[in-house]
Amino acid sequence: MGKPLETIFMNARRHTKRGDYEAARTLYEGVLLEFPQNVRARQGLDAVRKARGESIALDGAPPAQEIEYFLALFRAGKLDEAQVKGAMLLRDYPRSVLLHDVLGQIHYARREPEHAVACFRRALAVRADCAEVQYNLARVLQELRENEDAASAYHAAIAHKPDYAEAYNNLGALYLAMAKPREAIGHLQSAIKLKPDYADAYNNLGNAYRDVGNTTSAIAYYNQVLTFQPGHARAHYNLGLIHHMQGKVGEAIMSFERAMFHAPEYSDAHREMAALLLGLNLREEAIEAYQRGLKGNPHDDMTLALLLHQQGHICDWEGMAPYLDRLPELGTGTQAVSPWGMLALEDAPARHRIRSELGIAARFGGAERTPIAPPAARPEKIKVGYFTSDIHHHATMFLLGRMIALHDRDRFEVHAYSYGAEDSSAYRSLFDRFYDVHRMDDQEVAALARKAGLDIAIDLKGHTKDGRLGILSYGAAPVQMSYLGYPGTSGADFIDYMIADRVVVPDAQRAHYSESMIYLPGSYQVNDNCRPIADAGFTRAQMGLPENAFVFACFNNPYKITPEEFDIWMRLLKAVEGSVLWLYKANPWAEANLRKEAEKRGVEASRIVFAEGLPVEQHLARQHLADLFLDTFNVNAHTTASDALWGGLPILTRMGEGFAARVAGSLLHAVGLPELAVETSEAYEALALELASNPARLEELRTRLAANRLTMPLFDTEGFVRHIEAGYEAAYDRFLNGEGPTDIEIAP
Repeated sequence: MGKPLETIFMNARRHTKRGDYEAARTLYEGVLLEFPQNVRARQGLDAVRKARGESIALDGAPPAQEIEYFLALFRAGKLDEAQVKGAMLLRDYPRSVLLHDVLGQIHYARREPEHAVACFRRALAVRADCAEVQYNLARVLQELRENEDAASAYHAAIAHKPDYAEAYNNLGALYLAMAKPREAIGHLQSAIKLKPDYADAYNNLGNAYRDVGNTTSAIAYYNQVLTFQPGHARAHYNLGLIHHMQGKVGEAIMSFERAMFHAPEYSDAHREMAALLLGLNLREEAIEAYQRGLKGNPHDDMTLALLLHQQGHICDWEGMAPYLDRLPELGTGTQAVSPWGMLALEDAPARHRIRSELGIAARFGGAERTPIAPPAARPEKIKVGYFTSDIHHHATMFLLGRMIALHDRDRFEVHAYSYGAEDSSAYRSLFDRFYDVHRMDDQEVAALARKAGLDIAIDLKGHTKDGRLGILSYGAAPVQMSYLGYPGTSGADFIDYMIADRVVVPDAQRAHYSESMIYLPGSYQVNDNCRPIADAGFTRAQMGLPENAFVFACFNNPYKITPEEFDIWMRLLKAVEGSVLWLYKANPWAEANLRKEAEKRGVEASRIVFAEGLPVEQHLARQHLADLFLDTFNVNAHTTASDALWGGLPILTRMGEGFAARVAGSLLHAVGLPELAVETSEAYEALALELASNPARLEELRTRLAANRLTMPLFDTEGFVRHIEAGYEAAYDRFLNGEGPTDIEIAP
């Protein structure tokens, strides 16, 4: 309360004797807000009512017995009855701060945060200096991610009640959520000073020191929590996070297990245990961990989204089915989910944008992009920096490597900021400046880029695994772009441009992307026209394929396959005698499930052949053994499509709505085979059947693809580099001229 109760009661009685009834009522109601069952406060309010007379009672507090009954309903969890009772009392006592406050708490308990906010604001309109109401308002605003308003309410609570330890703690936690750990530390230390055994504040301090990179202090604070409360599940969980980050797998497992022992329904702990198990390639065990977490908290959107993504990896469509009706709500309400995992689950670009924006707000909502003023004159060379964890033997470098080598060094200086732990030595020489930043935090990397005078920062990961968009959230360069790695919008206001083309982002879908566009001619996707294809001379027999049968192929990762296209594929196998489906062998669970799904559709499991992993040059060489590549729908073949086309294998795709569902169509248009990018599932199935039944037409397509490979834009790496560099220059010139980002069209 800030003052001892006895002092408050003495002051209240003094105000009553002097006739200052409003001041006395305010003091008594303040006590009841914090101690609803305090008899002396209720008796004091009754005395004030009697002293004022019944004629003016409507302007004060309800009778004590009415308040007691109302609060009893609330404490018993009879929220409907309590809300009705409270509304009835408000008609007679509209200025009762207590009524407005408790009704706000009722709405909050019923998951009606907007109504709760309205109640708390009405209470504060009567009495703005009520610290408890400011605190309750702040909690709800924090849940709604109205972070600045929540911080203001916490500060107001502290101003009116300087010893409010809980407000200091929550304010510190809020600054952590806003990616401001340094600001959080001071408030959390104030909470501990006021309440030396405050376990939650110590836990939050551990989080703050973890976020500024001081893991030693973080561990010390978590251990301090456990001296107060050995069963503090969140402290065990946070220790597990640090151990996992440090590569101490055994210690991480033990910490997560302790967290789950003390809080069996702690879905965060189950979720992180699942991530650890995935790293050990224990996919079944990871899925079980997600399921346990979801059982403990069925409303945990993040856990459900990750569960569905992993079930997709093993093609467990039966396991996914009960949850599919929840797809539209996942990550589109108040809970953020991983945007990447949702792309394969539905082709819904409007919802994908919401998910990306919500994810950005949850992770980087408090980060402040450092402003960078334009230089006095255009630099002789524009410094371009690529940010990624994939500068090693990875699909990104298979596509990007030759472009980096071909950048015009008279106009550009090319930097790499590599935050991957894998060896990148083979690719370092492609860049003019190479920075290994995997041990630096996001702010440090951004500061390093600014110190280097970077002009354009290009993120190559987006929301994909191991991405670090947080670096650009602090401002690594005055112009910031998203390219190649994530096939969708970042949803980040600190990303100025996205590199695309008119096929992957048509005008009809433009509203679903937060960035300005740099539209390239041909395809947005860079390719290396010098990629070697092994002279392996593979035969069908070596690959386990029938010699004279039609071979449909799809080398996409199994998580991209959904029942919709699989139904079509099975009907094609039935219609084309002796044909087989050649798929990528990613994991044994997907292999078993896809064989089972084939049998359920009346197709012998032996007609699905799984391709073993090979070095990329050999994989390119074996693709000529297939007749037609059948694409997946929600997430198309991307690098896999380029591989197929470079290896001479035609692709059939169905154009969807989102970026990820239109990539193969972009590649086919750019290689001069637009007729293979159809608009409907019916057209996809019909054309696949026709090509399987008409060898002459299929051979014409293969011949045209062979002729187009080195003459059409898709594999014209030199031409592509000129176009993307023109895009970089156009975007940078807008910055130099003091203009904001806008869509840019690059002419062929």
